Amino acid sequence: MTKESTLASSWLILFRLLEAHGVEAHTWLRELGMDPELARQPGARIPSWVVDVVIARAAAVIDDPAFGLAAAECWHPSNLGVLGYAWLSSSTLRQGLQRMQRYARIIGDRWGCRCVDETNGLRFVYDHNRSDLVVGHVMSDYSLALIVAMCRSNFARKLNPVRIFLRRPAPADPRPYQDFYACDVHFGADEDAFVLATADAEMPLRTANRELAAAFDAILAEQLAAHSKEDFISRCQVFLLKQLTSGEPRVDDLVNTLSMSRRTLQRKLREQGTSYHELLEETRYELAKNYLQESTKSVTEITFLLGFSEQGAFTRAFKRWSGAAPRDYRTALAS
Repeated sequence: MTKESTLASSWLILFRLLEAHGVEAHTWLRELGMDPELARQPGARIPSWVVDVVIARAAAVIDDPAFGLAAAECWHPSNLGVLGYAWLSSSTLRQGLQRMQRYARIIGDRWGCRCVDETNGLRFVYDHNRSDLVVGHVMSDYSLALIVAMCRSNFARKLNPVRIFLRRPAPADPRPYQDFYACDVHFGADEDAFVLATADAEMPLRTANRELAAAFDAILAEQLAAHSKEDFISRCQVFLLKQLTSGEPRVDDLVNTLSMSRRTLQRKLREQGTSYHELLEETRYELAKNYLQESTKSVTEITFLLGFSEQGAFTRAFKRWSGAAPRDYRTALAS
């Protein structure tokens, strides 16, 4: 068995889904040597292979091949831990989906996702990373329906994607998919994905709270680094996030924190296609964008929060990163 795992609290969604279809998943977990009460313990995790076994069994006994879509009715933000609340505090759906992409491994090691800009929309691509077609198809139904439901939950009006792409073959009855997504559904596609209109992806959300979102991001970054000790980049980013408010982070301090030589640090970063300077720049840029969305922080305050010694240096750096001065960027966000 692999060491891949899923956040135990997310199983509460699966429990509710299966119970709605008359399946008692707790019994299966006990048979597999798992304690169902783990799902109620903050931060606990369950091996990913258990997910596959439970879903395969469920698919064999549930008559409805589209049963995974009902996950949309079974979730609560707390089931996704800090990520659930960070999602709700996102300023736009784009930011929420980008958070999902950034912190997906906290929820489950096996699956991944990415946001792709299109001419008139934002495509969210989901990958279950499972070769088993039955389990994979159910996982796609479950996960995409859940994420679309999350998008709808903090949107001010009725939200439907523009298009849905599913790798599963066209079912005998496509109506459950058409009814749920209320848009063009393409079966037998090369990927599992949905597309949001650009205007919907960028519309300010009624549940937005930028200060809370920034606080949640800091917690999530630490959780990701703690969970992914082999994720060298995450460990470096957590160090930078902690050190920036004290001034320019020094590479020697990072070397000491990681207990390695400067040469080893440079080699490991080079293997990841980056460098200390590039990683510092990327971290500062992401933080700068978050801070500029908060009307309570002045540009001067942001300057020092990012470790710059004077405002002019921050302004020049931000122009290099974004093509706009910080105040112009903030004005554009507000317009």
